[in-house]
This record gives sequence, structure tokens and C-alpha cells, in this order.
Amino acid sequence: MAGRLIYVMGPSGAGKDSLLAFARKRLMGEPILFAHRYITRPSGHGEVHVALSVEEFAARSVLGLFALEWSSHSLRYGIGIEVDAWLARGCTVVVNGSRQHLQHTLVRYPHAEVVHVDAAPHILEARLGERARESAEQVAARLARRAPFSLPHGVRCTTIDNSGALDDAGHELIAVLKAESEVQ
Repeated sequence: MAGRLIYVMGPSGAGKDSLLAFARKRLMGEPILFAHRYITRPSGHGEVHVALSVEEFAARSVLGLFALEWSSHSLRYGIGIEVDAWLARGCTVVVNGSRQHLQHTLVRYPHAEVVHVDAAPHILEARLGERARESAEQVAARLARRAPFSLPHGVRCTTIDNSGALDDAGHELIAVLKAESEVQ
């Protein structure tokens, strides 16, 4: 029995990490697993990930220990190969991914389902400023390069607006994760 890969993506500041934490807390004990991201950045700031040095990341990459990996904003991101075992056992696997890397993900996981999390521009700007990871100029540059994306025909996509209450968007995400997979 093959599982479902749910690829959660959206612009910085859309609240993906908050939504994923909300869902994870409420879905404990379900066959829904949240993949860890490995990132070449110290952990913190509300983002749950495994922090690796550039050298550690490179070593894992060379050993083939990432099912998915990409670069963004001068950082390296990876999703471990354990997701393949989870999918093989019929689990729903949730990945916090990148819009720019979606095409590569669909090559490896052609039946992946996409959840696009978004928020109003003024909300994105406020959240990015609150994170204090970047200067005001860097936040403005990040928002300015926010590019539209397109999905290949047949890719299942749900958009969640996370401009309002976390509970509302969180319950929307939970409904997507608990839904039955459409026959491929």
C-alpha cells in the first residue's frame, strides 16, 4: 500500500511552520508523519528543523541520505530518505517544501499533493519583520521577488489562506491531511 506525500509550500511569512505545528499536535497517533527538514541554519525562531553545518549537509548529500534537497536564500534544505519508507508503509507524509523545488519533487513523487499556504501581502510583511531574521531591506527584497508559480496539469492542489486565525487555517490543513487520497 502506497502512502500520500503532501507537499506544503508557500511564501515566507505565510505561516507554514505554525500550521504544521498546529496539525502535528492534533494528529498525534494518526498514520500522518511530518518529515523533518535539515537546514544549514541554527534552529529557533518557531521553525522546527534539524540544524546542520554546511559540511554535515554536504556529507549527507554525498551519501544519498536526502530524498529531496534544494538551495534557497543562501541555505541548503533537505528531506531525509526515511520518507520513502514511511510512504511504502502506507503513511501520509507531510513535507514543508519550496515552491521553486516543486517540479523536482514531482519528478520523484509524481502523485504528490500540494498544499499552497498563502497570506495577504501586509500579513507576510508583518510576519517577516517579527521573525527578525532579516533586515527591513532584506524583507522588502524577499517580498518583491515573490513570483507566481504554476502547477503541471493533474497535480492536486489545495490553497489555504492563513491571513486570519491560526485555528481556521489549521483545521483546513487537518482536513486535507485526513482526507482520503484520490485514486491516481
